[in-house]
Amino acid sequence: MGKLTGTLLAAALFVPLSSADTVKVPKGLMPLVWPADNPYTPAKAYLGRLLYFDKRLSADASVSCATCHDPKHAFTDAAPVSTGIRGQKGNRSAPTVINRAYSLAQFWDGRASTLEEQAIGPMANSIEMGNSHDIVVSTLRSIRGYGPLFAKAFGTDEITLDQVAKSIATFERTVLSGDAPYDRYKAGDKSAMTPQQVRGMGIYFDRAKCDQCHEGINFTSNMFANLGVGTDKPDPDPGRYAVTKNPKDWGSFKTPTLREIEHTAPYMHNGSLATLMDVVDYYDKGGIPNRNLDPRIKKLNLTQQDKEDLVAFLKALSGSGWQHIRAPEIFPQ
Repeated sequence: MGKLTGTLLAAALFVPLSSADTVKVPKGLMPLVWPADNPYTPAKAYLGRLLYFDKRLSADASVSCATCHDPKHAFTDAAPVSTGIRGQKGNRSAPTVINRAYSLAQFWDGRASTLEEQAIGPMANSIEMGNSHDIVVSTLRSIRGYGPLFAKAFGTDEITLDQVAKSIATFERTVLSGDAPYDRYKAGDKSAMTPQQVRGMGIYFDRAKCDQCHEGINFTSNMFANLGVGTDKPDPDPGRYAVTKNPKDWGSFKTPTLREIEHTAPYMHNGSLATLMDVVDYYDKGGIPNRNLDPRIKKLNLTQQDKEDLVAFLKALSGSGWQHIRAPEIFPQ
């Protein structure tokens, strides 16, 4: 068997077996809306999964998207801040990829307007993957096994950065969490949540009013807020202000989803709060005062039992739809 024939035959092993043109959405979530210029196909999602886990997209082949957004940690890295090539540390915690299909602006500061734009950002970040976009593309073009996969997904084996971005974003939009105890409870199964979780739900919506920011089916407004996190430190992270240059945005960060919050510790943009109880305690005290503290952040005066009930409710937001995703055992060569 010739080398090229063998390569193409090996690549064929990666062609998706499913012919479905839709993604099954767990209960409690809305149907996915795919971008007009990047509709879903199984071939594109399959290719995106390979690229997502492929460390060869980084400058030294040591880091992939999954390094900081690992399925083992609910698509985070379980660290206060992320580690890139050569052990370099960033200054922000890796947000989960779960349910990013329902997000608007991406990153903690919202600097990327789409998942496609976000997907390629870390590749050219000197601390994260340390590569250039041109080298990413040339690397993929040099791997013969990728050509047939791009041809399957896009109708051409001419690999481009746009195709890389669309593939990874398509895969990421399939990473979903729903059908949680909360969803089943709201659908009529009153045994789906424990009495403690039901009490915590009352605190969440009625007393603490957490849904002022963490609202809707994905438990986020997709907006930005200043909670005071880190504002008492030297040289605090300016957050959204670095993007907009609007003084009102100083210290504001994107409101994350609370889906799977039980599994995405540590918390806040800088990973400074280790547990859900730490988070509840932080909100209970009214955050950290600063010139831009969101007016919705006020002392809650919760009892210890209230706090425990609220944490129990947050755990009722852990569902299913993403746990089956694993890193590929083999990659194109």
